[in-house]
Amino acid sequence: MPRAASLHAAPRRAGTCLTAAAALVLLAGCDGGAPLIKREPKQPGPFPVADRPVAHIVSARWSNEEARDRVNEAETVMTRAAIRPGMTVADIGAGEGYYTIRLAQKVGDDGRVLAQDIVPATRDMLADRVARGRLDNVSVKLGAPADPKLPEASFDRIFMVHMYHEIEQPYEFLWRMRPSLRPDGLVVVVDANRRTADHGTPPALLRCEFAAVGYKLVTLTSMPSAGGYFATFRTEGPRPEPEQIRSCRLDASKQPARTKADGAARRQHEVVDQPNS
Repeated sequence: MPRAASLHAAPRRAGTCLTAAAALVLLAGCDGGAPLIKREPKQPGPFPVADRPVAHIVSARWSNEEARDRVNEAETVMTRAAIRPGMTVADIGAGEGYYTIRLAQKVGDDGRVLAQDIVPATRDMLADRVARGRLDNVSVKLGAPADPKLPEASFDRIFMVHMYHEIEQPYEFLWRMRPSLRPDGLVVVVDANRRTADHGTPPALLRCEFAAVGYKLVTLTSMPSAGGYFATFRTEGPRPEPEQIRSCRLDASKQPARTKADGAARRQHEVVDQPNS
């Protein structure tokens, strides 16, 4: 029976309910039924604010794909990450899909790749590329700045390549991402050893921010061919409550020294990120 019918059938209780317009507002409480206004569950929080600058997203591409392939970047990262046929991998901040396309080939027809980006136009562009390439094992999804919106217990690997420094709310992002890993899953991070304002993340800061949300560092190795270093993390222990998370602050002595190259980092994307000819 529609709710309107059940509401009219509710018995009148003298002295407890008002009439006319006021009764419509209070009716659900008077007849013992469900409230008319659905209350959303309380959102977790508050999460701490990152105690460091956040780099702006300036391009959908970190570097020219041909240049990256010349130094064997993707193949090296996928080998270090132990990507195998049949795996399910998330590519966070996928951009134009440099890793998405190569991961799809690596995991094969029995594997899956979910490519995610928070910029609608970039997501649409990547979806077109996936469709043109007939990559049936790839899905493209729009995420949010503080939530990758990944399904739970779904991924063997989560790739975060040249994008971690652009996450505005890293603690909330990592907290929401954590349930999407399978028990033996790994988060794979590739970034430059630079200050976050210069489009990089110092390894000590990366390790601290991940640890604050319950991730344990597994590997950290230098990787000049990918512009910096390669790191992997796995979950450890229970996921902390948001109010238990403490923001990290990198000691000034551990900050990478700024160089002329770092000063040009903001312009680097605009210089090298030209469309392929």
